[in-house]
Amino acid sequence: MDDSVNIIDDLYYKDEVYNIIKCAFNVYNTLGFGFLEAVYQEALEIEFRKNGIEYESQKPLSIYYQGEELSKKYFADIVVGDNIIIELKAISSLTQADSSQLINYMKATGIKLGLLINFGNRRKLEWERRVFTNSTYQKKGNIPE
Repeated sequence: MDDSVNIIDDLYYKDEVYNIIKCAFNVYNTLGFGFLEAVYQEALEIEFRKNGIEYESQKPLSIYYQGEELSKKYFADIVVGDNIIIELKAISSLTQADSSQLINYMKATGIKLGLLINFGNRRKLEWERRVFTNSTYQKKGNIPE
């Protein structure tokens, strides 16, 4: 695992993450597993609205190379309050590739906190909380100031 990505300290956006995960548990407990990712996303957005959580769905994320914006965009499933990227999955188990996707979104935007939430596990809601803290990436001009 990359040294610049760590499970985050409980104090960083603690309340926001608690509320997001609470909403995700509500969705999982109501729908269970087996639906497509888009179904979980729509249900999670309903929970966010009911709980007053401000978010953007399918937010385009610009990518930069040495200060120049690339034409290729990433699309985050959900961004909460410009501070937290949420990547949703509906697969049997999370993989390193799923974590890498979230980390790349965080690198591209400079958003330090990301949540990877998987509704597809038969036994439980899976989620990971990640922080990207590598300032070297930003110093190379890959994230706008």
